[in-house]
This record gives sequence, structure tokens and C-alpha cells, in this order.
Amino acid sequence: MNKIIAGAFLSTLFISQLSAQQKDLSFKQSWGQEASITKPINQYTGWADNQHYIERDVQDGKLYRVDVVSGNRTAYTPPAKADVTVFVKDNDVFIRYGEQPAKQLTQSPDVEEKNPTLSPDGKYVAFTRKNDLYSLELASGKEARYTHDGTDVIYNGWSSWVYYEEILGRSTNYKAFWWSPDSKKIAFMRFDDSQVPMFPIYVSKGQHGYLEETRYPKAGDPNPAVKIGIVEVSGSAIVWADFDPKTDQYFGQPYWSFDSQSIMVQWMNREQNNLKFYAVNPNDGTKKETYDEKQPSWINLDHDERITYLADKKHYILKSDRTGWAHYYLYSLDGKMLNAITQGDWQVSSLAFIDEKSKVVYFTARKENSATVDLYRVDYNGKNMKRLTFGDFSHNVSVSPDGKYFITTYSNVSTPTKVALLDNKGKQIKELADSRSADFGRYHVGKTEYFTIPSEDGQFQLPVIITYPVNFDERKAYPVVMSIYGGPDAGSVRNTWKGTSNQYWAQEGIIQIACDHRASGHFGKKGVALMHRNLGKWEMIDYISIAKWLKAKPWVAKNKLLITGHSYGGYMTCLALTKGADYFDFGVAGAPVTSWELYDSHYTERWMDTPQDNPDGYKNGSVLSYVDQYKGRLRIMHGDIDDNVHLQNTTQLVDALTDRNVPFELMIYPGSRHGFARSKSAYDFKERVRFYYQYLLEKPVPADFN
Repeated sequence: MNKIIAGAFLSTLFISQLSAQQKDLSFKQSWGQEASITKPINQYTGWADNQHYIERDVQDGKLYRVDVVSGNRTAYTPPAKADVTVFVKDNDVFIRYGEQPAKQLTQSPDVEEKNPTLSPDGKYVAFTRKNDLYSLELASGKEARYTHDGTDVIYNGWSSWVYYEEILGRSTNYKAFWWSPDSKKIAFMRFDDSQVPMFPIYVSKGQHGYLEETRYPKAGDPNPAVKIGIVEVSGSAIVWADFDPKTDQYFGQPYWSFDSQSIMVQWMNREQNNLKFYAVNPNDGTKKETYDEKQPSWINLDHDERITYLADKKHYILKSDRTGWAHYYLYSLDGKMLNAITQGDWQVSSLAFIDEKSKVVYFTARKENSATVDLYRVDYNGKNMKRLTFGDFSHNVSVSPDGKYFITTYSNVSTPTKVALLDNKGKQIKELADSRSADFGRYHVGKTEYFTIPSEDGQFQLPVIITYPVNFDERKAYPVVMSIYGGPDAGSVRNTWKGTSNQYWAQEGIIQIACDHRASGHFGKKGVALMHRNLGKWEMIDYISIAKWLKAKPWVAKNKLLITGHSYGGYMTCLALTKGADYFDFGVAGAPVTSWELYDSHYTERWMDTPQDNPDGYKNGSVLSYVDQYKGRLRIMHGDIDDNVHLQNTTQLVDALTDRNVPFELMIYPGSRHGFARSKSAYDFKERVRFYYQYLLEKPVPADFN
């Protein structure tokens, strides 16, 4: 008996000593600016070859080439960049060969050339000038001009805004032309914006300011008329692909065939529920349909990984969510589906490696848990699928060039980042790095958990991540900050290590929660499709369900639930303080859409159809429809030259709120677009801190923030 008492005493003594050894995070540590419970680790940036991965040493910052078997390290020098680079300087095109001085190619300093692109054979550079398409032969310096009708509303090889933003992607920098593999032809898009309404953005610089005008089609507006043209680099009449430019339609990024004998064009109707692929003959423009997909809601016109051509020049892999879940399919080049490669009530993420010799596909997917990513392998025929990663972690993988090894950087909300080397059977060869510091467990930190909350109708388990306050006590009531985005298929809950940047507010006694709704992508396209024609409905229903779950807890303050987000998250925040104002007390909204007829045609109509076809959906999804229900305190921030979500959205909401004489906060950031300028972001951060202290913590802002 005495031994038991003595043992209990010693155990209690040990725990008290351990507690005494624990310490608080410093101000910088709590924001993740200094190491504490984790430490910097070596970075694994890719592969030098089949047998050697590349490691950046955290101590000396140098790159090393590491043997996968022996672990031997030798200094690594990356291969020299492409021998030839082309670029624009002082409005003209220059070319540089290796380390030689750059050579000027064009002589038009008053007119800027755009997107100079070297031909595959290195003999030509294509570019646009004043919205016309040109090329220049390097050997002779001779220019060829292919189009002659470029104006302020006609663009050849240069994207209309809505294509740049929503279809081809911002990474293109408005480029809309593509070399054929044999360098003999250039395909391009021609845009006619003459019927697209002009949207003015007022820039307040200088004495008089000026207008920045963009042809921006809002929901239901006329879209640009688009044609697909092909020209021979040596000069020829333009061959137009056989599409009627007067049809209300969209074109996705085209893909040249391996032999340059045809070009695959993605076509979609204005309603965005019918996707077709056409093989276009570049010599006469005739087309042949090779793929036809219809969905009752919409189809995403992806500009990457929709199609992956195989090196056998006979097949491609198609990614489609037509079953309600994103999966891969094997097709022959003529458009015949051979078989599904993956299937089931889960969805693929991306292709990691294709072993054509063994007919095996390596891919990542959200299969074990919608909040985690794993690596899998499967045969072309869909058989012998195997998970290659391990544990209840989310994995970010880098596969060796021959597919025999891969490196995974993995973590979850309670396990700091680790790195391991595995073979393509899933066998772990060795652990490469562990970011846990020697002080892991010796600091007072708020616990972070991943779990799910049932939707109110019981149909879905909604994923959430909560960080509790340091020394959490269920007998106390804490304020809550709910961070969201909320857009279709754009969930933000991932079971990964969050670092310590959430620990400052945990120290201050704030519960932090990130959460996703039923249409966020966790439940496939099947769940996302519920948003069709009613943006704002299911997101708000599920966020309210989570708010109710929180406020039912004795440890949540009943009048201190703050919701915050930017862009679509700003929209949801504004909706929460109006339509959902009975459940949310405070909101911090960045660059919000406030009514969907104010946003661009392609994005909005994908989910909502046009305002003319769906007036009730637009009305029900508008923040402006619920301003009479506003209560609490909302802070709105917007850049005055935002060319994506126009300031017009915030202005109309401010007009409605001031008409009702209700309190709110507003900050306009001059010179900022959809993302705030760096100096404005610093100010915005301090204002967010002030807002939290004023309304959630009800005490002065500490001197650390001065």
C-alpha cells in the first residue's frame, strides 16, 4: 500500500515538474516567425535523375545530390537554363543565348510586344503587337505579320479579359497562341469584344485621376465572339476552324497533335453543360467531333489536366467528374473510351507519373479521407489499385523520373511535417526529415483537432478543424473566429500541420475554426452540384449548422462568433451578417461579391445560369436581399482598383446599409486590386487585430503590435 502511495506521489511530482518546465511561446513564436515546437528542415526540391534526389540543406542553403540507396551526398549544380531565352525589355523583344549578351530583335520602342514565345525548333519567335499576331525569323530578322485587324476591341493571340481570368488562366499573361510541335504553324484565338460592355475603374492618382476601362462581361451580358485561326509560319491566309463565331460558345485551350496534323479544340455551350472535343484539320479548318459530354448542372472547362496525351501517340487519359466524382479514363486518340482507370465514391486529384512500359498510372487522390491526399498506383485497365502512402496523413509527393521511388512530405493537424523516401511498392526506405524540435511538447500550445459535424439534415459529415485556447477549460466561455472561403469545389479544410501561426489567438483565449460545407468538394461533384442555380443557399445552411453546434457548447460565448473570409469568403461573411445574422455576431469581409449579377459571365453562369433564366436564384443569392436582417458588426475591406470583384459590389452594399442607418466598418485600400498591396496588407492586419480585441476580447491592443 505504501509503495502505491509512494508511486502516485512520484508520478504527481513528475507531472508537476514537467508542467513547471513548460513555457509560453514568445510573440514571434506564436505567429510562426521564430522556431519553437518545430524546427526548419532540409527541403527536397525534386530529382536530379532516377537514382538521386535533390536536397537543399537548411544549414548552408546549398543543393546536394543524394543517392537513394547509399545516402551519399555530393554538391549539385542545376542544369543551365535553356540555352535560349526571349523576353521583353523597353517594349522590344530580346533574345539571349546562354551567357552571351542579349540581342535586340524588334525595333518598336513606342509599341510593346507581348508574350514572345520561341518556336519548338528555336528558329522563330512569335509575339503580339497592338493586338495582332507576328513572328520573327531569327536567322534573317524578317518579321511576318499574320493578322491586320487588331484594334481596341479585336485581339489576335491576346486574350479577352474573361478568358484570361476564367478559362485560359492568369498564368498565361493573356497569351492566346500556340506553336505546332513541328514549328510550321501557329494556332491562335481571335476575340471580338465589340459587344462586351465596358466597365470603368476609377484610378485616383494625380490631380485628375483617370479611368481604367476593361471589356468585362457580367452575368447575362454579351460575351466576346471567338474564332480559332491557324497560320503557317512562312505566311499564309488564315485558316479558320469551322465554328460559327456568332454562336454563344466558349473554347478551352487547344492541344496540337504530336505530328502537327490536327489540333484538338475544346468547345462548350454558353450554358456550360455540354463539352465537346473536335479534331480540327489545320489545312482547311474542317472539324470532327471526338468527344461529347453532357451534365445536368455544369462542366468545368479546365485549362490543365483535362487531357494528358500518352507518349505512345495512340491514347490519352481524360479526367472527368461526370459520375459525380472526378476520375480518370483511358481513351484512344479518335475519342473512343477504352475503360475507366479509377472509379468509386471518392475523387482523384492529379497524375503523379505514368509508366507506359508497364501500363501503370500513379496518381494522388482524396480517397481515405476527403481532407487528406494519398498516392496510389493502378493499371491502365483499372485493376490492381494500391495505396502507396501510409497513415492518417496528408501527403505531398515527388516521384522520381522513372517512377521507381518517391519522396513524400506528410503531416496532419497534430503531427508536424515529416519527409520520407519510399519505393513504388510503398515500402519506406528511410525517413529524411522530421520538423519536430527538441522542445516539442515543452510549450503551452492550443490543441488542434480535425473532426466532422453532422449537417442539420443528417446527409453529410461536415469537416472542421478547431484550435482550442491554451489551457482550454470547458467551464469557461470563449469567443470564436470562423475562417471560411465557401466557393464551389473550393474547400479549405485539409488535415495538415498548421504550424504555430494560429497560436497567438489561442494564447489570447480565442477558439479558431475552419470548416467546409456540403458543396465544397469533400463530397465530389455530386455534392458541388447542389449549388446549381442557388449560390449562397447550402453554404449558409451548413455554416449555420456549425454555428448552432458551436453555440450549443458551454465553452462557446453566445454572442461572440466572428466569421471571416476574402472574395467568395467575403460574400459568405456578408451573407452571414444579413441572412444568417441570428447565428453570427461579427464579420470581417474582404473584397466581397454582394450580388451575382455584378460578377463575370463565365464564372457566375457556370453555377447560376443567366439572370434572365434564373431571376429567383440571383435574388435569393444576393446579400442585398437580406440587408433588412443585418445586425452585429461587419467590417468590409476592398481595393479601389479591384479588376476581378469590382468595388461596385461593396459600394452597393454600403449604400443599402447606410440607407438603413446601421453600424458597420469600411476600409477602401487605394491602389489595391483583388489582393491588397503589401503596405495595405500590413495596415489591414493591424486593423483585424484591433477588431478582435475590441469586439471579441474587449480589451486594449497590446503594445507588441505597435
